[in-house]
Amino acid sequence: MGEHLGLLKVTVVQGKRLVIRDFKSSDPYVIVRLGNQMEKTKVINSCLNPVWNEELTFSLALPVGALNLEVFDKDRFKADDKMGHAELSLQPIVSASRLREILKVSSGETPLRKVVPDGDNCLVRDSSITCINGEVVQDAWLRLRGVESGEIELKLKLINPPRVVDPSQ
Repeated sequence: MGEHLGLLKVTVVQGKRLVIRDFKSSDPYVIVRLGNQMEKTKVINSCLNPVWNEELTFSLALPVGALNLEVFDKDRFKADDKMGHAELSLQPIVSASRLREILKVSSGETPLRKVVPDGDNCLVRDSSITCINGEVVQDAWLRLRGVESGEIELKLKLINPPRVVDPSQ
């Protein structure tokens, strides 16, 4: 692992129009991976539009990769069923964080960047990256791949490590 860029706080907000994997519904949970780090949300029973609002924390370092999500249906007596997967490139939020440092933005709300949906990403709609009182945040709706329907809403916050100031300068 290279240079430490800070902590990435990922809030798995909610899911919409998730697929049915049990008789009439599903018991979804989300696994989020960044490199070799993995975190998991709680299971929401019998729900196709779950609200998790769970914050997961990852250490972010160079090289910057992608955040990978997998949604599963919890089953009691057999292997959990796949309900789709998605990924989100972290390069835009990292470059927006560098822009915040260059511009020395520390208070108020300042738009830094917008990421648009294309064939290379899972975005459902434009994703804005904003500096809010010195913190770089991104809101994203991701379309699940490998299934007929389903979207996941994420909120990301990049918390940079404090800069060591050289007193001789």
